Amino acid sequence: MKNIIKILQYIFRSLIVTKNIVFLISIFIFFGCQSSNEITINIWHQMLYENRKALREVCDKYEESHTGININLIYRETEELRSNFQSAALGGSGPELIYGPSDQVGPFAIMGIIKPLDDLFSLSYFDQFLSNAVVKFDKKRWMVGDGVGNHLMLIYNKNMVSSPPKDTDELIQLGKSLTKDLDDDGVIDQFGLVWNFTEPFFYVPWIGGFGDWFIDESGKPHLDTESNENAFAFIKSLRDKHKIIPKECDYETANALFKTERAAMIINGDWSWGDYMGKVDFGIAKLPRISVTGELPTPIVSTKGYSINAHTKGEKLHHTVDLMKYLTSPEVQLHYVRRLNTQPSSLAALDHPEVQSNVLLKQNADIIKNGKPMPVVPELRAIWDALRGEYQSVLAGTKEPHSAAIESQRKAEEQIKTMNLVVQPGSQGKFIKGLLGLIIVGIILVLWKTKEKFLFAFRENKFAYLMILPAFAGIMIVVLFPFVYNLIISLSNFSLRTFKNWDLIGFYHFGTVLSDIRFYSVLGKTIIWTLINVSFHVSLGVFLAVLINRTLPAKKTLRTLLIIPWALPQYIAALTWRGMFNQEYGSINLILNKFFNMSPVQWLSQPIEAFSACIITNIWLGFPFMMVVALGGLQSIPKEMYEASQVDGASRWQQFCKITIPMIKPVMLPAIILGTVWTFNNINVVWLVSNGGEPSDLTHILVSYVYKAAFNLYRYGYAAALSMIIFIILSAFMVSFMRKTKLEAIV
Repeated sequence: MKNIIKILQYIFRSLIVTKNIVFLISIFIFFGCQSSNEITINIWHQMLYENRKALREVCDKYEESHTGININLIYRETEELRSNFQSAALGGSGPELIYGPSDQVGPFAIMGIIKPLDDLFSLSYFDQFLSNAVVKFDKKRWMVGDGVGNHLMLIYNKNMVSSPPKDTDELIQLGKSLTKDLDDDGVIDQFGLVWNFTEPFFYVPWIGGFGDWFIDESGKPHLDTESNENAFAFIKSLRDKHKIIPKECDYETANALFKTERAAMIINGDWSWGDYMGKVDFGIAKLPRISVTGELPTPIVSTKGYSINAHTKGEKLHHTVDLMKYLTSPEVQLHYVRRLNTQPSSLAALDHPEVQSNVLLKQNADIIKNGKPMPVVPELRAIWDALRGEYQSVLAGTKEPHSAAIESQRKAEEQIKTMNLVVQPGSQGKFIKGLLGLIIVGIILVLWKTKEKFLFAFRENKFAYLMILPAFAGIMIVVLFPFVYNLIISLSNFSLRTFKNWDLIGFYHFGTVLSDIRFYSVLGKTIIWTLINVSFHVSLGVFLAVLINRTLPAKKTLRTLLIIPWALPQYIAALTWRGMFNQEYGSINLILNKFFNMSPVQWLSQPIEAFSACIITNIWLGFPFMMVVALGGLQSIPKEMYEASQVDGASRWQQFCKITIPMIKPVMLPAIILGTVWTFNNINVVWLVSNGGEPSDLTHILVSYVYKAAFNLYRYGYAAALSMIIFIILSAFMVSFMRKTKLEAIV
């Protein structure tokens, strides 16, 4: 039993590889044969659209000169890139190259899912770059950036701003003059300044401007400071006192306002230049000096670059190294300079006449001098998370800057401690290992005893067995394996520090979950979320189904229109609804103001309103399913039953209660169970509409809380235990619901 955990890990990883092989075989069959000599190198990246086009151009050029090399580019949003790469790397797969910001280096290096570059490249290769473009962690090199910067600056529209503000007093004065209600309808049509001010990355430069920094060199948080308090108060004053920024403004809203010339200035990074070129005549400048301190804000300066998957080996590793050299070469960086005005990291590219004569890049280099390097320690994620919630509480008016600063420090320290905690195996762990060993031995003995019977049945019914084999394999890979694997992880100390050498520890995480008061708070919100949604889904669905089932003009058109919410991808629909809930520009508030004379509702910046916005969105997305199910049940009811009831003098309401409800009950009850499970576990709407639990992590339901614990704070064992508790809750509900409604007898 001593090595049982290593055997289990081997089995699980083998199953993941098997799953990937099955997936690749299916692709091979579907798309046709591919040359056996061709090598595909996958690159996962998070570049914006114009940057993606430039990357594709240089990759096409590489493929032309390297016969047999195929480069596959896959875009993923930054958080999705991190979480998906962790999952893929755990199973021994994933892309050969991953391109992203430097702060992912620390966690990936500790997990052991990227390769140290020191043994793959010579020192002369690293020496050709600026020092901050080669990302080091724990005395090793893990990433090489194809540019430097990735930092914030003030970007202004030259048609509106002749000279950028030098300090915050000038910023406020200029912002007030450029914030206008152009049509006198009480709604601001043009803002002086916009930016994604609710996110920590866009906030922390101001802490530096007030004389301090949010993290020290060792990675410890530094948030309970006067500088943090003053920065909290300053940003809130820009919105509430001086009113030069929108009340609600995420990244996409700010970007859209600036590109459509409805904002004179925006705080954004050098990555956005390609998006603005050709749309706005823009200039760049340093963030304005804090007037009361005389200090400049200190934006975080980092690099975006390439790391190599730890599982890349053999000939493919050789080609991956060669491709990485090409993608970071002066030639490619100069291509990005011409297309996107990016700041190169190559010393040779920096000395090129095109770069030396580029006014924008010269200004950018001057801005970079005032920044501070991006920390790459994994603790940064915990600090961001703690700061984000307290900062948003200040903006929402529920906390004062002083208490928020103290609480953000406490939360950061607590989360860092939890993130780095490694629970050592004890007696429970040994018991679980022994139990698993007995189960495995028992399964082997049962299979061995029944092998002759199975072989006889297989010979007699070979064709039938071959036909069910794909379905059996699919269930094993897609359903049974993930469930068993998740159960094992919930009993382990799988975390950031034990990513590749975890061990079974028993029921520690289950106890942690059940003893945490936050679990019950989130569970309560999840139950409310589910009850309200399913109630409206069923009632609206049945009502509309009854309506459509009647003889109506344009019946087919009406039915098609009502199915649209179900047909639209949830991702697109949720983001659209988020835009509609914007306080200044959203159509929801415009309708409420025009027809009901209501003042704008802070849909996205107040906890109850944000949770309500998520519920409204999910109701709209979910009722068509219940409507279609109910409509199918209604169309199976014989018309003679309604005719007979009319003869007996039954009213429409009596017909509905005595005929319609009982007759559609057999189809609606299973739909209600499915709808409850789907809604209880629906992360898409909550995550997208509330932007990951905003404000202040008060709109989480259990499934989004699981995601945050696993991929934001690297608490995989805790997240797995919580997901198993969710499974138990839903299983108990289904069994209880089926018994009370006597569903088995009905079906």
